[in-house]
Amino acid sequence: MTTRQRAAIAGVLLLPLIAGAFFLDAAQNRRGVRLFDQVLTLVSGQFVDSLDAGALYEKAARGLVREIQDPYAALYSPEELRAFTLTTGGRYGGLGMLVEDQQGVVVVSRVYPHTPAEGAGVREGDRIVGVSGITTRGWKLAQVTDSLKGEPGTKVHVTFNRPGVDTPINVEFTRAVIHIPAVPYALMFDGRVGYVPLLQFNETAADEMERSVKRLTAEGARGIVLDMRGNGGGIVDQAIAISNMFLKGGQEIFSVRGRQGENQVYKASGSPLAPTVPLVVLTDGYTASASEIVTGALQDHDRALVVGTTSFGKGLVQSLFPLDGGWALKITTAKWYTPSGRSIQKERKLVDGRLVEVIDSMETDSARRSRPVYRSDAGRVVYGGGAITPDIIVRPDTLDEVEQRLLRAVSQKLQEFHIALYDYSFQMKDSVDAGFVVRPAWRDELYKRITKAGVEVGRPLYDSASSEVDRLIGGQIARLAFGDSTAKRRELKDDAQLMRALQIISRGETQQDLFAGVSSGTR
Repeated sequence: MTTRQRAAIAGVLLLPLIAGAFFLDAAQNRRGVRLFDQVLTLVSGQFVDSLDAGALYEKAARGLVREIQDPYAALYSPEELRAFTLTTGGRYGGLGMLVEDQQGVVVVSRVYPHTPAEGAGVREGDRIVGVSGITTRGWKLAQVTDSLKGEPGTKVHVTFNRPGVDTPINVEFTRAVIHIPAVPYALMFDGRVGYVPLLQFNETAADEMERSVKRLTAEGARGIVLDMRGNGGGIVDQAIAISNMFLKGGQEIFSVRGRQGENQVYKASGSPLAPTVPLVVLTDGYTASASEIVTGALQDHDRALVVGTTSFGKGLVQSLFPLDGGWALKITTAKWYTPSGRSIQKERKLVDGRLVEVIDSMETDSARRSRPVYRSDAGRVVYGGGAITPDIIVRPDTLDEVEQRLLRAVSQKLQEFHIALYDYSFQMKDSVDAGFVVRPAWRDELYKRITKAGVEVGRPLYDSASSEVDRLIGGQIARLAFGDSTAKRRELKDDAQLMRALQIISRGETQQDLFAGVSSGTR
């Protein structure tokens, strides 16, 4: 039998198999349609509480989105879509304060300058107890924040409780466009190393980054530390623009691969702003998404040494699809890859509504040995398997046993502790100079205040943890009196990751010197 005859017979045998698979799929589809129709009919006609057809279909649609196990998928109603679009850029109509959930109470944790919140005298520690005349008791944090946001120029009435004030504080705000800077400050350490904290990728991140790099290099910076710890990402176009500042034209920044195998490649273009200045990038477990795009590109092209701990591993692309009636569906449609071909996405699964990592971090030798190995342009080993693994792993300093005992003690009334700390620091901020030293009398005064507030900490424990207490007092006073940059200088000695980055840069004149002067591993 010839090869042609065998192929012909194989083709004849294959046709029934293909046809059978087609009819099997069609039968399965029909069974699924019948199942859905039967369930919908029974719920509509027999469920004890009546639901209209529209509500049933909406619940079915939400259930479908939930069951596909895409942790980033969401079905937005018209109202939810408006709230979503208000927060997807760096600007929105709001009040200019950061709030957090403290044991079921929504508390103001930060007031930004030149905002309606600052103008109205809102203070850190104020508790939001009402919005627009409705009590917030039982509200989730997202529900409170959504109610505070809205179109710029519109008004919202907020009721606060302030510790030490017997009556509620009622304020009517006019919402304004709020811009939270991507680079809140940039400073020089030791007269030669520039430090740029990049907090987010909003619509002005690249402009702010460019101004900071230009100023620092003009002042003589011989190296730059780009701090992306805690940066959860943002606008991808801004990540491309920032990568452009350091990469050569034509170098790949990242690629996108979708379900159908299509591959979009994004490359640097134009002339880089700082093509040769030695660069170190700081990362941690909260460095995610657009931050990982930039870090991965700089690492793969040997343009930066990465220091810190493994990044989050958020390498999925979401697309927003408009639907009829003002609805919209957000689902994952592709994955991001670094120039060397590494997937940024770290595998996770939903367990009881929480994202759980399927595999551990890359910070142990055994974990690294189990991962695929890739190579940078210069042949350095970079690890795949999700997230960005630093070239030099430096874990943050941990508190000693006494300091941990102190924090456990105050955690029972953490809100009261922070309010007392803020109030005292606010009182002291106008009486210190930039080089102030925390005095024992300040520590004594804070102890009196937290005791009065009901924070139960034994005096022996409080005194034994005096260095941590001094750090908390000094950092809060410095931030309120002189801003974040001065506070950062004060806390430098407690930031092991930044200290290591500064040491690395101080020992090299070129980027190649930084790679030659260190070896991969835990330090």
